[in-house]
Amino acid sequence: MYRGAYTAIVTPFAADGTIDEAALRALIEAQIEGGIDGIVPVGTTGESPTLSHEEHNRVVELTVKFVNGRCKVIAGTGSNSTDEAIQLTQEAKRAGADATLQVAPYYNKPTQEGLYQHFRAIAEQGGLPVIIYDIPGRTGVSVSIDTLVRLHNDLPQGIVGLKEATGTTDRISTLRALLGNDFSILSGDDSLTLPMMSVGADGVISVASNILPRQVRDMVHAALEGNFGQAREIHASLSPVFKDLFIETNPIPVKAALAMAGRIQETYRPPLTPMGAANRARLEQTLRTFGYLSV
Repeated sequence: MYRGAYTAIVTPFAADGTIDEAALRALIEAQIEGGIDGIVPVGTTGESPTLSHEEHNRVVELTVKFVNGRCKVIAGTGSNSTDEAIQLTQEAKRAGADATLQVAPYYNKPTQEGLYQHFRAIAEQGGLPVIIYDIPGRTGVSVSIDTLVRLHNDLPQGIVGLKEATGTTDRISTLRALLGNDFSILSGDDSLTLPMMSVGADGVISVASNILPRQVRDMVHAALEGNFGQAREIHASLSPVFKDLFIETNPIPVKAALAMAGRIQETYRPPLTPMGAANRARLEQTLRTFGYLSV
């Protein structure tokens, strides 16, 4: 079971656009100190679309090395090419990752049978437990409940969870009832984490925990322990941060926030660009109000 708070970590770049390995190490140390349950490198937040295969593998390798067994590593190794996803997953296994996060194939919009065959091949050949990532707003296709149930029933040790980012809580209760408690359901949306957990989700793969690992972790673990009063209080305090970390395309705002705090250089891979002035001012004010930045 994958339960708790997992950070979809950014990939820090130096001014020349190369991977800033020292900054990545420092970010991971801060996550460990914050009590996070796991790190998810090279997902959307890690700017995976613009990393080369060599860079992709290097970030996973570095993450496993820096974590050094202190929390789980779920490597983002998805692709809209099944063969490529298998190869990236095999490399992540060699690096020592615990599991793989597999986004639904984007742009080519496979049928549900195509999705089934894609995820099954990765589970059978990649060598790592698969957490499926359903985010139709980015991929153009959604993994149906029937397909998820079929995959888990056919490969219970291979297809072990779901990152749910469809923008609704509607599927959580149904999936929990059909798949039981040995299938992990993780929110893919910070602002919906607590609502999803109230109806059966197990935690979150979070963007906000890049800057606030302890707070996100505490909210999730309060909910896991059934202390929804405390979880609601933390959620309410974090809600403005959750909102403003998505006023522009992820990961632009969270990288800007980390840069404001002096944690990374604010460098993006094109076609991502720095935040607009008005949104930057709004985000900075929210972070100062919360106390993340000194006044």
